[in-house]
Amino acid sequence: MTTLNIGIILGSTREGRVSPQVGKWVKELADKRGDANYTIIDIADFKLPLLGEPGVDASGAVAWAKAINAQDGFIFITQEYNHSITGALKNALDYLRDEWNNKAAGIVSYGSVGGARATEHLRGILGELLVADVRVHPALSLFTDFENGNVFKPKDVQADSVNQMLDQLISWSTALKTIR
Repeated sequence: MTTLNIGIILGSTREGRVSPQVGKWVKELADKRGDANYTIIDIADFKLPLLGEPGVDASGAVAWAKAINAQDGFIFITQEYNHSITGALKNALDYLRDEWNNKAAGIVSYGSVGGARATEHLRGILGELLVADVRVHPALSLFTDFENGNVFKPKDVQADSVNQMLDQLISWSTALKTIR
């Protein structure tokens, strides 16, 4: 069987965001496992216009579809903005349909309550896109896992949670690959 491709999707495009720090940490933990090809996919790199916006260059959307289609599963790095996911992540999810179908996802979130509310919203969206999200959910606190709210310094227990999530993600991604 071929090696799985797992995309680590950074869910924010905002100036000063910390999702690249979290994504890099998750990738370092994942790469140590040697069980898949892990790639950071930064939605900011695709310059996706607001879905349906007239007169825009579609090249970012084509590249986005190609990047997502190449994955067997995903890890969403999502932060909580106003009790939900970012508008940029919602827009990026809505751009595609079939490219998401029958794949698995893990979610690593952060916020004042660990990004729990954003995760619950994301789970509903993923379900509609036929993405099976795994149960284990590393939830990072802005108060204990970040210094001054902008320097990522996760507690040791968080790495265990990420590895448990990855165990589930690899199993589900492997199983779902058989029906695509």
